[in-house]
Amino acid sequence: MVASTHWLASASGMRLLEAGGNAFDAAAAAGFVLQVVEPHLNGPGGDLPIVLYSAGREEVLVVCGQGPAPAAATTKRFRELGLDLVPGTGLLAACVPGAFDAWLRMLLELGTASLRDVLEPAIGYARDGHPVLPRVAEAIASLEALFRADWPTSAETWLPAPAPWSLFHRPALADTYTRILGEAEAATHDRDGQIQAARDAWHRGFVAEAIGEFCERTEAPDSSGRAHRGLLSADDLAAFEASFEAPESLSYEGWIVYKTGPWGQGPVLLQQLALLEGFDLCSMGAGSAEFVHTVLECSKLAFADREAWYGDPTFTSVPLEQLLSSAYADGRRALVTDTASSELVPGLAGAKLPRPLVGALAAGVGEPTRGDTCHVDVVDRFGNVVSATPSGGWLQSSPVVPELGFPLGTRAQMFWLEDGLPNSLEPRKRPRTTLSPSLARRDGEVLSFGTPGGDHQDQWSLVFFLHHALFEPNLQAAIELPMFHSNHFPSSFYPREAKPLNVELEARFAPTVVEELRERGHDVDVTDEWSLGRLSAAARDAGGTLRAAANPRGMQGYAVGR
Repeated sequence: MVASTHWLASASGMRLLEAGGNAFDAAAAAGFVLQVVEPHLNGPGGDLPIVLYSAGREEVLVVCGQGPAPAAATTKRFRELGLDLVPGTGLLAACVPGAFDAWLRMLLELGTASLRDVLEPAIGYARDGHPVLPRVAEAIASLEALFRADWPTSAETWLPAPAPWSLFHRPALADTYTRILGEAEAATHDRDGQIQAARDAWHRGFVAEAIGEFCERTEAPDSSGRAHRGLLSADDLAAFEASFEAPESLSYEGWIVYKTGPWGQGPVLLQQLALLEGFDLCSMGAGSAEFVHTVLECSKLAFADREAWYGDPTFTSVPLEQLLSSAYADGRRALVTDTASSELVPGLAGAKLPRPLVGALAAGVGEPTRGDTCHVDVVDRFGNVVSATPSGGWLQSSPVVPELGFPLGTRAQMFWLEDGLPNSLEPRKRPRTTLSPSLARRDGEVLSFGTPGGDHQDQWSLVFFLHHALFEPNLQAAIELPMFHSNHFPSSFYPREAKPLNVELEARFAPTVVEELRERGHDVDVTDEWSLGRLSAAARDAGGTLRAAANPRGMQGYAVGR
């Protein structure tokens, strides 16, 4: 089974499974197709965390494809440029693009398919064309003035703006992946050798050289309102390798839930579960005001800890054992009352939050910066499971590197330029990403799930998981239940706004629920009926039956299987 945020990616992954490949082959093929068909949501210049279960190794693993900041990126350097925040667009915010190496590292270690089999679908859709989504066409059209005036290489790539559903071609990107494939196959006939040669072409070959030269020679206007060169160099790419890591985990209602480490926001879902375990959610009922209020208040407490404590653990000490302990959750749970809290309250002694930003920030070039994200879930007949959330390198993030046909990412905007915080900018440090795939196991069953959504990912994923674990065993029905989230805490994206007490929930909630939440002190915004969350999920039960589900919101997610 393959489920993802785009039907062509799901079909491409299924193609690998039908040909005898495993979940790791299928996920990689789907991931490269997502770079082509959802360029407003991710791209080759972006990032990638993966949580997977290897049946052969009988273990859950995390693949970290979150590239670090450049060696030249220091808070002093940004202060000298007169900046209080890392811009949300342009070249200054680029970290090492880690998605390519993460897909290939997983393929090398756990997959069976050849490099050609994995890359060919993406190359085909880039060269021969794919039906462009209306949202992509709208995004390009809205950026036409910016591209023509400030980012001419993007104008050459994306303009004229395509009509919705017309065939759109990415010849320069097709050439890049074709050249990587050609160099790899010329280097050796060995499968593993070809994959390694492709990784070398990216991080130590022509791709790294083109990125380094473009950042050095190009001054591009960004969201600061000024033009800056990039700090990313070929040496930064050469120093990076996607890594395998142990996951963080927590038990909840018979499930063990697995997430990335605190270089991502993943453990915040586990903290929410630890808090919620002390409440009788089943008696409240899904969709009740009490259920929504309780989840929101626990989310506020967990995300306060995210702000105070999470960061790259190779640079900062993250007290995750304490934050995930039942004793800590017991103490924090007492802070949940019948009314909405207006505070951001982290726990543990020494907690430090970023200073509030003074004054409003004017929107500069490319604002608003919020792109979004993709997700793909795969389960196979061997028992392997993949949950992957690629993002970044959006078409609206920064100007296209002309020799390569894609833009870089802007993940460094998630760093703070205030020294002494766990997520303060430092050279070669990973930013605390919002990308957050999920995997859960129970009595021989394995469940993969995730969603786009930035800071909302570990709220939407939490609500889906609670719906599935407590109320609705059918994956599709659990995804389709009404969704909600809080905007209470600072955004991870430029300009880092927070909306204390603000809650968004879909209009399918009963009016009485909305009224009661407002009476409890929540600032409630009712959105369209099918507007929040883009979850997909896939599962394999103890008997070997495979299931998958995709989101009807957006009308492009797709689950397929046989």
